[in-house]
Amino acid sequence: MTDAPTGPASYFPSIEKRYGRPVAAWQELIRASPLTKHRELVTWLKTEHGLGHGHANALVAATLAEG
Repeated sequence: MTDAPTGPASYFPSIEKRYGRPVAAWQELIRASPLTKHRELVTWLKTEHGLGHGHANALVAATLAEG
């Protein structure tokens, strides 16, 4: 039995593969953004960086959950 990631982290391997950037780099961008609200950050990742909604949502949710 494998311990596959659940929740937002389950998207991380496909995010790294599709967009060619490690999750840590995306999270660094999110933290450096002047935006603070979940929806604003998701929209920003979609419009400025070309991420799909699910991937942007997973990155923002995981990053904001870290505090």
